[in-house]
Amino acid sequence: MGAHPLVWAGGLLLAANLLEEEEVKKVFISFDFDNDSFLKEALVGQAKNPDTPFQIVDQSLKEALTGDWKTKIRPRIGRSDVIVVMCGQRTHTASGVAAELQIAQELGKPYFLLRGYSDRTCTPPTTARSSDKMYNWTWENLKILIGGGR
Repeated sequence: MGAHPLVWAGGLLLAANLLEEEEVKKVFISFDFDNDSFLKEALVGQAKNPDTPFQIVDQSLKEALTGDWKTKIRPRIGRSDVIVVMCGQRTHTASGVAAELQIAQELGKPYFLLRGYSDRTCTPPTTARSSDKMYNWTWENLKILIGGGR
């Protein structure tokens, strides 16, 4: 994190076409770029399966943003219908994830925390509310959560 403090800011935009709905939902995925990029890659890979209830359009940051990156990321979050916060073992130290969640909260965007690893202790970002629940990452849960069930 030291040399490139903005590289960790990561996001992924999903276009979720839920089977019960005709509306396409745009989902912004926030993840710890330094420690949990695998989670994004796994989600992208799994989304290629024919039974996946959504399509992924990768909008993750490919390089460090210069200047006020929060101002630059805000419109991406603002265009999203729901924010998915992927939680890993060090998410509580990922200031970029914390900032993205704070922006989502400021914009009044619905969001949920998703446990990135079933076999590890996952932590929420520092800006998560004490009432926020962390959900297990399953396809059934994603379908329900992206559809608004919480």
